Amino acid sequence: MAHMITGTTAGSASKRDSRPLPLGVRHTVPGVPDVPDAVNVSVYAPGVAALDVYYETAPGIWALASLTDTVLGIHHGRIFGLPHGGRYGFWPRGRELPADPGGFQLLLDPYGRGVEEVEGPDNSPLYFSVYTGADFDWGTTRRPHTPWRDTVIYEAHVRGQTMLHPGIPEELRGTYAGMGHPVMVQYLRDLGITAVELLPVHFHTDELHLQNLGLANYWGYNTLAFFAPHNGYATRAAREAGAQAVQDEVKAMVKSLHEAGIEVLLDVVYNHTAEGKADQPALSWRGLGDETYYRHGPDGAYLDTTGCGNTLDFSEPRVIQMALDSLRYWVQEFQVDGFRFDLAPTLCRDADGRFDPRHPFLVAVAADAVLQDVKLISEPWDVGHDGWQTGRFPQGWADWNDHFRDIARDFWLRGQADNTAGREGGSIARLAGALAGSAELFADSGRTPLASINFITAHDGFTLSDLTAFERKHNEANGEENRDGSGENRSYNHGIEGPTDDERINAARALTARNLMATLAMSLGVPMLTAGDEIGRSQRGNNNAYCQDTELSWLHWNLDDAARQMLSTTRELLRLRREYLASQPYRFPADRRQSFLLWFDPEGKPMTPEQWGDPANRVVQVLTGSGTGSVNGLLVLNGSRSDVEIRLPDAPAVLGAASDTGHALGDTAVPGESYELVFSTASPENGVRLLSPGDTDTVPANSISLYRA
Repeated sequence: MAHMITGTTAGSASKRDSRPLPLGVRHTVPGVPDVPDAVNVSVYAPGVAALDVYYETAPGIWALASLTDTVLGIHHGRIFGLPHGGRYGFWPRGRELPADPGGFQLLLDPYGRGVEEVEGPDNSPLYFSVYTGADFDWGTTRRPHTPWRDTVIYEAHVRGQTMLHPGIPEELRGTYAGMGHPVMVQYLRDLGITAVELLPVHFHTDELHLQNLGLANYWGYNTLAFFAPHNGYATRAAREAGAQAVQDEVKAMVKSLHEAGIEVLLDVVYNHTAEGKADQPALSWRGLGDETYYRHGPDGAYLDTTGCGNTLDFSEPRVIQMALDSLRYWVQEFQVDGFRFDLAPTLCRDADGRFDPRHPFLVAVAADAVLQDVKLISEPWDVGHDGWQTGRFPQGWADWNDHFRDIARDFWLRGQADNTAGREGGSIARLAGALAGSAELFADSGRTPLASINFITAHDGFTLSDLTAFERKHNEANGEENRDGSGENRSYNHGIEGPTDDERINAARALTARNLMATLAMSLGVPMLTAGDEIGRSQRGNNNAYCQDTELSWLHWNLDDAARQMLSTTRELLRLRREYLASQPYRFPADRRQSFLLWFDPEGKPMTPEQWGDPANRVVQVLTGSGTGSVNGLLVLNGSRSDVEIRLPDAPAVLGAASDTGHALGDTAVPGESYELVFSTASPENGVRLLSPGDTDTVPANSISLYRA
């Protein structure tokens, strides 16, 4: 049944009745008198001469209005009768009018706060913008504002985190409400997490090639609306109630996590959009202003620095404005605490395509009163020219540190697989640099180890468990004959590819996983865990599970003994991290008297340049503390294949090392009466053992020991 058009001029307006800014659909606009039943509509559409808006005045009843005023590419006007929850969309005036707007793909509002998806006449999806409000009762809940030094990030997928959790009601599994459920919130608190970093929750779609394969874009890096939450992660009740209920469910999730002191970070994808190739129907930006919104080469073809096509052009002021307005909206309306920017260099390329650490986007973020108060994290690479920019983002940003990832994997995985202990990348010196927060990597940008987001794994690549069990990717389920995904994983299967019943190999794999987790937990910088690594989650060797909305990607909560031990180990490591780095400063660089890392050889003597440069050396001791007399702990790493006897550093050794490195520690900055062995990856369930400075102890082969000093 066709939808009815009730008129063709349902409220077009003069310049006195509407304003071009703010963009989007608003009831209240500064400088325009509020009129009951009227809203201001404004959209940047530089590619069309005139624009109309179709909108529902009631379910199934459509009206048409012309946006008669235009200034600098912004079309605006006032329309009457659009209710909250009403659908709407744009269409260039002069083109053939759709007879049935409800069965036709109108152009989405780039600032639309909600999106509704329906099935079109040919069974393909149709998308409509939805007008929503902002009311929500936050009560007394406030953002936690956790300092970077105390932050522990947990990268998670809203759907996969709770789809199989038996402690969460079935109707809430895989949803925002499930993520905010008390069972999940308590789990995260007990684990030691201070911030969840959610894979994209902006409304996104499935690429055509995935639809043809019967697959879905599970990760969600294919955004269709930068202001609207993804409906598919809402409960059935919220979806049926409409876009406003979906928004409220997202806010309730954030509120629940905040009440537990857990921050919410969003993975955001402003580098490209979900619009397909040039021969596919326009959904929004392309129909409104293709030449302005997207990057093009001299021949008019799209330029691609993302590998996804449809790269947005951040040399255009309105594109920058759209991203900034979206970011502010999520902070102010949803109270989120920060963002991780997918393929961030694409947002910082100038008109010639060069990365610029003083790009107008970065300058605008730094100067913004709202955004300068949230956590900003770059994925500091894209696929464009000179795309790897780790360490080059400006002050105020933290970077995903792929150097840390690769160095830790080289040492603990490739170091075992290769008989030559000092192979490139596997040296103790490189690992020590990573433990110290990759300080030299961030120095040129004026940043410190607190700008380093350390990680071993992320959503993209092998899980921690699979790093120890597979040397080759196994992505056959993705429908691309295993061509997709990286072939360079720095993994080690310990002698057998995939699952095995060999207890010796399984024990070795578990030990390696603990070593990697301990390296992550005890390093300067900010650790990021990938959801499920703490319970040994496997994707059966799939290192590119972006299209696997199945049990392959979801977390399984029926934990066996190995999973429970890994969970217990991770909890303990994160607890010990808080002790081990207790006196490290909240801001770097600190006065040399405030904190120190001191490095010793197995004999408890300061490391020499020759020892650092020896490719066969795979043992080091590192002491952390402050110049006020606090020595927090001693970390001993043994990456060799043999047990190693060490001598715990004594007072003269500490003072001598401090003097050699320029630290003014004072007479009190020495270990106390004893060391306590509080953790060993070789025997994580053993109790403490008391030792004195100068005593010897044995660190088992391929393991890490942690002593409280």
